Amino acid sequence: MSTPDEAELCYPHLGNSSCRRIVRSHSVSVLLHITLSSISVLTVTLNLLVIISISHFRKLHTPTNFLLLSLAVSDFSVGFVWIFLILLIDGCWFLGAGWCVFNTVLGSVVASASIGTVVLISVDRFVAVCDPMHYQTKVTKNRAKICIVLCWVGSILFHCLRLSNIVENPGQFDSCAGECTIYIHPVSRIVNIVLSFIIPFSIIVVLYVRVFIVAVSQAQAMRSHVTVVTLQSSLKVNRSELKAARALGVVVVVFLMCLTPFYLVVLTTGFGVKSVSSYSFVTGLVLFNSLLNPVIYVFLYPWFRKCVKCVFSLQILKSDSSEANIL
Repeated sequence: MSTPDEAELCYPHLGNSSCRRIVRSHSVSVLLHITLSSISVLTVTLNLLVIISISHFRKLHTPTNFLLLSLAVSDFSVGFVWIFLILLIDGCWFLGAGWCVFNTVLGSVVASASIGTVVLISVDRFVAVCDPMHYQTKVTKNRAKICIVLCWVGSILFHCLRLSNIVENPGQFDSCAGECTIYIHPVSRIVNIVLSFIIPFSIIVVLYVRVFIVAVSQAQAMRSHVTVVTLQSSLKVNRSELKAARALGVVVVVFLMCLTPFYLVVLTTGFGVKSVSSYSFVTGLVLFNSLLNPVIYVFLYPWFRKCVKCVFSLQILKSDSSEANIL
């Protein structure tokens, strides 16, 4: 029978070379596992519904929806990152150094791809609202697909290079057995913060402030039934574009609220060796955003609710279902 001290170790048989686990009551531990497991399952399921809906129904094949599809793919991947976070609840990592590296790389890539996609969504809405006369020619399906591919490829290459040290030497900085510790060079951390936080978040805020100003001016014009005539005649925006901008604005605001705390913690805690478990809360907040996105779609997009109904009623299996007018 293990002693109290041994019960606090991740690997009791290793003695002092083992890391210590976080001791919680059985009820709290079970509640945490059930809660996080439910979030993981819901994140995978809901985002899979988004992926199926946009991929299957041709009426949804628009540049904006392709960007939502990219965001759903990254959010779907995050559902599996949750599994690794669950394994770290007690502060012990049992999967070995290789999986620790995989978890870090996967989390970094999907987070970066999400940020890049939200920037593209902001650009898409900016052009649609502020330059609607040229939107159809400037924003095409092929251009949207190319931007999405570049976003993902860029994210993969950047983080593989940034994390090359831990990829080549997994577990090098673990101080005890059962730890998942990563070391990233300070310069690399600064570059990551600039490219993944400061620049994209600045672009998102600036573009959506501009969209907000135009939307307010258009709303005032519609309420007064006066046609606003300016040198920039392209500022005349139809109601559907404004509605889409508001809906995606909610997605963007929630995204910023969930990701900002993580980067603030990175900035305030320095650039040394960090244990993955020390970032559990802010990392969890970032990952939770991936569950919120499809929930937002349920409330703001009627087409998504129709798609979900088609999937669960198995109407999607009909041969001509992809041509259905889901809008």
